[in-house]
Amino acid sequence: MSATSSGPAGAGTGTPARRPGVVLAVILVTQLMVILDGTVVNIAMPHIQQALHFSPSSLSWVQNAYALAFGGLLLLGARAGDLLGRRRVFVTGVSIFTLASLLGGLAPNAELLLAARVLQGIGGAIAAPAALTLLMLTYREGPERMKALGYYSLVSSGGGSVGLVLGGMLTDWVSWRWGLFINVPIGIALVFAARRVLTETERETGRFDVAGALTSTLGITSLVYGFIRVAEVGWSSAEVLTAFAMGVVLLVSFVLIERRVSHPIVPLRLFRSASRSASYVTMLLIVGTMFGMFFFLTQYLQGVLALSPLTAGLAFLPMTGLLFTASRIVPKLVARIDGGKLLLAGSTLVTLGTIWLTRLDSHSTYLHDVVGPLLLFGAGAGMIFIPLVGRAISGVAPEDSGAASGMLNVVQQVGGALGLGILVTIFGTASRNSTSTVTREVLVDGVHGAFVGALVYAAVCLALITLTVRPWTWFRPTLKPVEAVEAPAVVDSHV
Repeated sequence: MSATSSGPAGAGTGTPARRPGVVLAVILVTQLMVILDGTVVNIAMPHIQQALHFSPSSLSWVQNAYALAFGGLLLLGARAGDLLGRRRVFVTGVSIFTLASLLGGLAPNAELLLAARVLQGIGGAIAAPAALTLLMLTYREGPERMKALGYYSLVSSGGGSVGLVLGGMLTDWVSWRWGLFINVPIGIALVFAARRVLTETERETGRFDVAGALTSTLGITSLVYGFIRVAEVGWSSAEVLTAFAMGVVLLVSFVLIERRVSHPIVPLRLFRSASRSASYVTMLLIVGTMFGMFFFLTQYLQGVLALSPLTAGLAFLPMTGLLFTASRIVPKLVARIDGGKLLLAGSTLVTLGTIWLTRLDSHSTYLHDVVGPLLLFGAGAGMIFIPLVGRAISGVAPEDSGAASGMLNVVQQVGGALGLGILVTIFGTASRNSTSTVTREVLVDGVHGAFVGALVYAAVCLALITLTVRPWTWFRPTLKPVEAVEAPAVVDSHV
């Protein structure tokens, strides 16, 4: 892969790197660290709950505190890269993330752990969009960028399952706290490497949209909080209704603010492209499905099948292996196959995998009932993420590159947090309505309800992709003149 060389080093349109291969390695390790941290503690949830006295529903905040801070502030982080220079912002974000990981590993109680997770999310929100924008500036649009995006998508989609395996190893061999401590030496190394191989990009003029950042973050947090509290206090609770009302008001205010400010963190013109808007919604849904699968299948493997943390982490390897394989194959396929076909095939596989998971019960076994869904998830997600990322960021104007990159990360994190928040509510309701008095069977009933909810996400995602890519036009000769016009735009958006 060769780097783009147009423009002076450091210019917004030129390469920000001295050595593109090393820059790619720095970006991938950073993205892995940020994504991995969303799930590395997942496998240790039972140990964290016992050590720091979380309730079953509040336990999800260990993941959601991170995801909400990350997703809610990504847009502001992206804008910071535009205004302050992406290398400076990247280094700052990684430094905050590293410090927060140290504090989280040392946390003596639940409150301090959640505070550290919020701080981790802030650091990730600052670093992640700068990393993706640096990748886009380093590799010119075409096969070079698609190959780099293939690696980036592998890390983004497979990092979660790698986190489960790593979290299981650390929890079993040392302590759950090392799922956080491990980021410290990696973060320090990234800071030193970034200072050596990244060249600062040109700063843009403008101002920060603080009001937009606050209303979007608080609005999403209010909605997620409402869904999680429903699991404990019910839908009619004044606390829940207030949280939902505040969430709606804040998000409506966010849209109004973005329409009026001179430098919005989300330029609404990004949504003028129907293809890009559909890609964002699809990412929201598919990540919600994946987060739900990670969180509740982890609970099932340890609470029902009685696997150790390490064994439960290793149980996800079939999916990880297929994700890695797909990352090597799919970038080559998108140059020859319409990306819509890959999206449709991948979404179908994920939906089938989710249907399979809804059949799990107290008598299921790993080999007969869990490996199959994991293989379907791995193959399906591997087909989806690469063309979806390419579609979401293709054709974006240079001045909107930071916002577009940030928005892509936002929908991943918000999709995970909001999706998991809703599934926690379903889990809690199903658990309360269980007719069994055996803890193991109550857990099975709750997990079943959560997987049914995840199936709704997957089905809506499949329906959206079907409507967007219009598969029925692939086999209708009378529509060939239309296809001849539309096909190049679709292919160009992926390569």
